[in-house]
Amino acid sequence: MAVTRRQKEIIDFLESFVSRNGYSPSFEEIARAMGLKSLATVHKHVTNLEKKGLLDRVHNRSRSIDILPPGTRTRSSDRLPLAGRIAAGLPVETAENSETISLRDVVGNRDVFALEVKGDSMRDEHIINGDYVLVERARTARQGEIVVALVHGSETTLKRFYSEGNMIRLQPANTEMEPIFVPAAHVAIQGRVLGVLRKYR
Repeated sequence: MAVTRRQKEIIDFLESFVSRNGYSPSFEEIARAMGLKSLATVHKHVTNLEKKGLLDRVHNRSRSIDILPPGTRTRSSDRLPLAGRIAAGLPVETAENSETISLRDVVGNRDVFALEVKGDSMRDEHIINGDYVLVERARTARQGEIVVALVHGSETTLKRFYSEGNMIRLQPANTEMEPIFVPAAHVAIQGRVLGVLRKYR
């Protein structure tokens, strides 16, 4: 999608800033770098770049501008309207809401991949066959975290992780299944589960 010269300058600055600092610049820093006196102008450019699918940001959070790499850049239609909150207890009053939400709002700029779940070993954690888990790439895990673990270099499994001396216990969330005990040297953590997606139809 075509961008203006100024928008290209902002993209180049964002990429350079994030590369140097490891986090995104504030609107004030963008304004100073671009020689702009108005933050409203910066906001306009950033919003237009977001609509073009060249960057994403988490609204109401500072330093949340993420450059989307080519190939993963999404159209604005990939964002869903956030219509409000729904009560799972007592009913609450509904109101019109102009916010939107995308997967990037959930995962931020973390390195995340999705896996389709096969089997019911984690059903008591409300992760069932056919669900999709969002997994942050990681090589380590804390006690009790739900992880994707590579066992014996050939098999992957979704379980809760527990380190017990020189053994790893991979604990299912299903009372009909036994935990898996594996020597620590034969287990490699590939990621930690951030969330679950479920399609009903």
